[in-house]
Amino acid sequence: MYGVVLAAGRGTRMRPLTDRRPKPLLPVGDRSLLERVFDAALDVVEEFVVVTGYRGEAIREAIGNSYRDRPVTYVQQAEAKGTAHAVAQVEPVVDDDFLVLNGDVVVDASLPRALADATGTAVAATEVPDPRAYGVLSTADDGSLADIVEKPDDPPTNLANVGCYAFGPEVFESIERTPESERGEYEITTTIDLLLADGRRIDVAPYEGTWLDVGRPWELLAANELALGALDESDAAVAGTVEQGVRLHGPVVVEEGARLRSGAYVEGPAVIRSGAEVGPNAYLRGAAVVGPDAHVGHGVEVKNSVLMADASVGHLSYVGDSVLGRDANLGAGTNVANLRHDDANVRMTVKGDRVDTGRRKLGVIVGDGARVGINTSLNAGVRLGTEATTTPGESVLRDRLSE
Repeated sequence: MYGVVLAAGRGTRMRPLTDRRPKPLLPVGDRSLLERVFDAALDVVEEFVVVTGYRGEAIREAIGNSYRDRPVTYVQQAEAKGTAHAVAQVEPVVDDDFLVLNGDVVVDASLPRALADATGTAVAATEVPDPRAYGVLSTADDGSLADIVEKPDDPPTNLANVGCYAFGPEVFESIERTPESERGEYEITTTIDLLLADGRRIDVAPYEGTWLDVGRPWELLAANELALGALDESDAAVAGTVEQGVRLHGPVVVEEGARLRSGAYVEGPAVIRSGAEVGPNAYLRGAAVVGPDAHVGHGVEVKNSVLMADASVGHLSYVGDSVLGRDANLGAGTNVANLRHDDANVRMTVKGDRVDTGRRKLGVIVGDGARVGINTSLNAGVRLGTEATTTPGESVLRDRLSE
């Protein structure tokens, strides 16, 4: 069975973190989102086919021609014309049953297994408390799919479409007949409508595991919290250098080539990647990820945050509930606010709209190569764009993004 992974989108809601990388390559714990999708499907997939688009060459370079002994083939979706259009691109290389998975969603292995165990065509579904924001599935008396209604005001069930499917190669004929939607795209749910109209049976594969669509910056934090929250004491591993006077508590992974200098205090779950340096006298807590060759220096506290490769928080700073992009640098004395004075949820601007993140604590999202001057104060929910700068002593209360 093939695993077709959709990884072509631009990820504009995730800016600035996707200015220089495709969203599926964003880090979650010790690997990328895309690699976690691969891992979830390894038990049932013999070969992966990745549909790339935006910065597809970066995905090819990062993954290569195989993943854990499974061949990986790439096809290009030159224009973003919807999920059915994306699936259609794999027809030249897929000649057997296949799963359709999303490259930016956190799921566990029971999802691809449920789809693979279904008979023929299948759609994965999970129960949600309020399905009005999803495609909602109705079932026939025999449990097969009867209908999918997109974002109904009065949902007929609480079964949400997970957006993952099982198909045979005969589906390509139905995709060829799929009309353009009102928003100018070719939707796979429209293809499914055609299959139902043709009298085809479509199984509903129930799924009760983790399902997190990582579409916005705070959802990347949530994904890391899930990944690191799954660690326990047995996962703790120290392959790097830990100097005398370092204190490690809970599940902490120190990869080979990483270095924890004297006085560092780490409360897991935490992952310190290869080449990273922490301390002296630094404090890590919460679900903290210090990326490859990143630096957390003297007197720095990092709480529940992700530092990507080569990011640096040199000394005397606080970073909480934040994501720092590759090669971002916070000057000495930088302080991140991650809590509103009125104790309300932190809001963030996404594609021009102010959005309630649902998080009481959320710090800042800093793009690749940003440079923050000494003694800068960054307000909760602020985004600093790629290569953005601040002046010494500045208080940043609004987003600073490049166009």
